[in-house]
Amino acid sequence: MVKRATSRVASESRTTVPRWWPIHVGRWRRRWGKDAKGQSSWSRGRVLAALAVLTSGLMAFHAIVPNTVGNLGSLLEAFLPWLGLAVPVLLVLALLRRSATALVFLLLPAAVWANLFGGLLLSGDRGVRDITALQHNVSDENTAPARTAEALVQAAPELIALEELTPYALPLYETALAPDYPYHAVEGTVGLWSKYPLADVRLVDIKPKGIEEGWSRGLRADARTPWGEIAVYVAHLPSVRVRLSGFDSGWRDESAGLLGAAIAAEKLDKVILLGDFNSTVDDRGLAPVTSQMNPQARDFAFSWPAVFPVSRIDHIMTRSATVTDIRTLPATGSDHLPIAVGIKLAS
Repeated sequence: MVKRATSRVASESRTTVPRWWPIHVGRWRRRWGKDAKGQSSWSRGRVLAALAVLTSGLMAFHAIVPNTVGNLGSLLEAFLPWLGLAVPVLLVLALLRRSATALVFLLLPAAVWANLFGGLLLSGDRGVRDITALQHNVSDENTAPARTAEALVQAAPELIALEELTPYALPLYETALAPDYPYHAVEGTVGLWSKYPLADVRLVDIKPKGIEEGWSRGLRADARTPWGEIAVYVAHLPSVRVRLSGFDSGWRDESAGLLGAAIAAEKLDKVILLGDFNSTVDDRGLAPVTSQMNPQARDFAFSWPAVFPVSRIDHIMTRSATVTDIRTLPATGSDHLPIAVGIKLAS
């Protein structure tokens, strides 16, 4: 009788437990409990936890990574948002390793990335624009300059800056843009088209010492707008290269220093700077330029390469004006995507 009563009580107690309980909890205990070596889920995955901390440090303190060896700091900053990809990779490894420690430490790089770049996922207009400006490296290998110009006109900007203009393509751009943009200026391989009259057009010398004569990639003009005169700069900084020796950005950095000095000496209060800078605004090599301008509107508006954009190296910056929004436009015949921004000029 005692055995039957005990059996009945045990049976009744088992029926009160949900059916999924012994299955899923049992599996969870086997998977996340001690492994064959006797390690618990809290003692496993210490290497993954260390990698999570390292990723967090690189994102949060990228400015202290030195450039003394191969310009590694600039290389890191050129692709800084992509460090966030380490989070899902480490997450998968932590789950495979069944490491509670690694999962907890992964919260750190996730939080750092969200703090630095999470707001870009929610970005939008920050006010009413007065004008729209457009920047595009049209590529010296573009086989359809007329169609490219037509595509840019459809965005209806007041200012258009173009780089990599060739002797063959320049007349085609001039012809296609003239009906909507009666004013334009060209220096070397860069040009500016405007709906507003342009004055005091001149070359901006941003040629590094090691580059041969005839290299001309900078201009400045006064745009006479309803909001007063605005100094408009167009610049195309030298390319960078990733070599076995590291990140080769010497000419680009030297050119950025010359451009920054020109903007610092600018007498007009309002400035709009458009160009292909061959790096992101996080790159310390652009500090001579970015330090002269207002904080740029940030967005995942990647412009290069056009087939699969991973970085925005084309920029439109302002001084004593506000960029309200930034976006990329559909691909043209270039290896860059055009970018367009709204600008508020009124105080």
